[in-house]
Amino acid sequence: MTDYEYVTEDVEAVIEDHDLPRRLKERIYSTVDEREGVTPEQADEIARAVEARHQDTRVDPLDPVGTVSAQSIGEPGTQMTMNTFHYAGVAEIDVTQGLPRLIELVDARKTPDTPMMTVPLEGEYATEREKAHEVVWSMEATKILALGDVSTNVADMLVQVDLNEDTLMERWPTENDVDTVAQEIAETIEDALGVSTNRSGTVIEFGPEAPSYRRLLQLVEELREIVFKGIEDISRVVIRKEENEETGREEFVLYTEGSAFGDVLSIEGVDASRTTSNNIHEVHRELGIEAAREAIINETMDTLREQGLDDVNVRHLMLVADIMTNRGEIESIGRHGISGSKDSVLARAAFEVTVNHLLDAAIHGEEDDLDGVIENVIVGKPISIGTGDVDLRMGSINPADD
Repeated sequence: MTDYEYVTEDVEAVIEDHDLPRRLKERIYSTVDEREGVTPEQADEIARAVEARHQDTRVDPLDPVGTVSAQSIGEPGTQMTMNTFHYAGVAEIDVTQGLPRLIELVDARKTPDTPMMTVPLEGEYATEREKAHEVVWSMEATKILALGDVSTNVADMLVQVDLNEDTLMERWPTENDVDTVAQEIAETIEDALGVSTNRSGTVIEFGPEAPSYRRLLQLVEELREIVFKGIEDISRVVIRKEENEETGREEFVLYTEGSAFGDVLSIEGVDASRTTSNNIHEVHRELGIEAAREAIINETMDTLREQGLDDVNVRHLMLVADIMTNRGEIESIGRHGISGSKDSVLARAAFEVTVNHLLDAAIHGEEDDLDGVIENVIVGKPISIGTGDVDLRMGSINPADD
């Protein structure tokens, strides 16, 4: 039985009797529930109207959906810019948009040029700025250089780190005291550089085992790269206050420069159900191929929408995402992915490196059955789609005369 209050068993039986996707049936239930007292006859009339509309919008058999989708995405793609834009008004974070981003997606690049995440928060972390900052410091890579001043004493062959007490307390107010944090930093330096440290309050000193000016400078350079807290791949986090579309209230949302999807999902205060990354391979690794498919659709749609091209039907993008993910892995649309793995020799040759494909096919004795669109266009045969796949013959209306 449905969860809708005003949907009776008779009405539900009528709706369920129609050949409709579950999503559309749920929409009908919702409509019936909003209008109390709907009779089974009225519900049947609504369902019939929806079913007729659904049938009209379905693709006809033998329609060249791939060609139509390619045209529908490719033509608007010629109007896209080649620039990198500031993301959603956040001046501190640049994100690749336009045609370069679209190419990134269909090429299934392992790492985007500008990886980023959108991280909504939950509970008190979403409403209290101080709690939101706790999540920021858990995520943002905090290098030791950001926590104080570094100086070099060439005479004594020492590197001195003078930690800023206010900075330590601002970032980790829940720690016992500054002395504890300073000790943790000293231990981090020892582990990372393989040196012994001397600490006096918030001042940490260390140097090379043997006097060496070159080694002293190396230690300073290596010190610059040491991450004390946070996630190394996330270089910056920006807080914004935005309205939650579901609840209507304003909440804090984090935007990251850099992506570490799996690590972020486990941080306390992060709403894992709404967190997104523009790295489709990370989404695949953490959530599976279905989530990766959804990410490809959303990222492609967002890229087109940013360029004012949101009239591209999402079904074309869904088809692209299906083709890229239907084997359980993310494949690029190119000679190293889908186009390069087609069965047809001529279809592979028509895409890229024509001579190589033809030579390889000749050496291995491959045959082309001429089943697809591209190969039939090349050889000048009718294509087996639409009317090209329908055979007509003259016959009598009376079966007995046949």
